Amino acid sequence: MDLAAVSEELADIEGQIADIFRALSNGFQKLEKIKDVNRQSRQLEELTDKMRECKRLIKEFDKEVKETESRNDANTRKMLNEKKQSMIKELNSYVALKKQHQSNLENNKRVDLFDGPSEGFGEENVLLASSMTNQQLMDRGNQMMDQTDQAIDRAKKVVQDTVDVGSETAAALKAQTEQMSRIVNELDSIHFSIQKASKLVKEIGRQIATDKCIMALLFLIVVGVIAIIIVKIVNPNNKDIRDIPGLAPPAMNRRLLWTLN
Repeated sequence: MDLAAVSEELADIEGQIADIFRALSNGFQKLEKIKDVNRQSRQLEELTDKMRECKRLIKEFDKEVKETESRNDANTRKMLNEKKQSMIKELNSYVALKKQHQSNLENNKRVDLFDGPSEGFGEENVLLASSMTNQQLMDRGNQMMDQTDQAIDRAKKVVQDTVDVGSETAAALKAQTEQMSRIVNELDSIHFSIQKASKLVKEIGRQIATDKCIMALLFLIVVGVIAIIIVKIVNPNNKDIRDIPGLAPPAMNRRLLWTLN
């Protein structure tokens, strides 16, 4: 069944969603051919924006379906619901594909946090050890162990600070994400309300234009009636103009009395 027969707006929204799905399919095919990490990241950002736009259109499609639900029969409602579920399923498949590419991209960008010992370090220790007594070697070993313990303590503190900062950052990002989601939903509602208001204004404008035409026609009728009355008063013997029902011709007795006098 063609959606245009149900609602032109639903058909228009479905066309926009289909265009976005084609763009997503071509975009992911292009992404698999890109080797540069930075270009892959930019391509993923563009595809993410398209998926956000597709999500907004699906919400608008669902709202329009609910608006027209009372005017549709059971088969039409079932068809529209299946169409919506199909679009959601296809969008979810692209979201999963995006997450997979995002994970691969993060693995490519990962770097080592710790560097290995520099060359020549072991050779230097051998030269120092050959010129020391046993007591000096023990003292040197204890000193190095103390320095190692201090370095481990500092590393643990840095790791703990990093974990704390990461937790705070994750919480802040989660709160910002929820806030952005609420803002997007509110913007979608405002956009939908503006569209409905525009339609209402157009309908009101058409009604006003119709009322103006009726008023103009009534005005012409009143003017015509007044003109006929004036002509009948000025020239009562004019037989080309029929008497208006309820309007008696002017009396002639006053003129006769005047003549007799």
